[in-house]
Amino acid sequence: MKTTQPRKQRKRLYQAPAHIRYKHFSALLSPSLKTSHKIDSLPVRSGDTVRIMRGDRKGLEGKVTKVDRKNYRIFVEAITREKVDGTTTFVPIHPSKVMITSLNLDDKWRRESLKAEAAITEAEKPVEEEKKPEEPKKQRKKRKTRKTVAKKTEKVKVEKAEESQSG
Repeated sequence: MKTTQPRKQRKRLYQAPAHIRYKHFSALLSPSLKTSHKIDSLPVRSGDTVRIMRGDRKGLEGKVTKVDRKNYRIFVEAITREKVDGTTTFVPIHPSKVMITSLNLDDKWRRESLKAEAAITEAEKPVEEEKKPEEPKKQRKKRKTRKTVAKKTEKVKVEKAEESQSG
C-alpha cells in the first residue's frame, strides 16, 4: 500500500479486483512445505488442507471446501456450527489465521508456479563476495570562516606596523 490512511487502505481492500484479492488470500506454509518448496506463503485454494492457528478452533485441521473472495473468507470442512433450527453451516475463517499443511497440486498451473518461485528464490540468494579492503577516506580541507580570515588580516597588519616602526 502506498498510503498510510486507514480509510484509503480499507477502500483499496474492499474495492480490489479479483487478481489482487487472490494475493490477499496468502497463508503461511507448514515448516515441511517451506523446506520442500522454498517459499514462505501461498494463496489458499479449495482442496488445500489447513490448520487453524488462531481463535476458538485453534489446532483443528481440515480441507478447504470453499473460498469466498468477496468477503475474504475460507470455509474448512471440519469447522462447522449448528444453528438454532438444527442445520449445520460452515464457519468463515480469514486466510491469515490458517497454516497450509498440504497443497492441492491437481492444477498444472499451480505446480509450474511453485517450481518457478523456487527457482527465483534460489537465484535471489546473495552470493558472498570477497571483501575488498576499505580505502582511507580523503580528508577535506577545513573551510576558512570569517573569524579566521579576520584574525589573519589583523596579524598581518600588526606585523607590518612593527616592521615600519623598526625600519
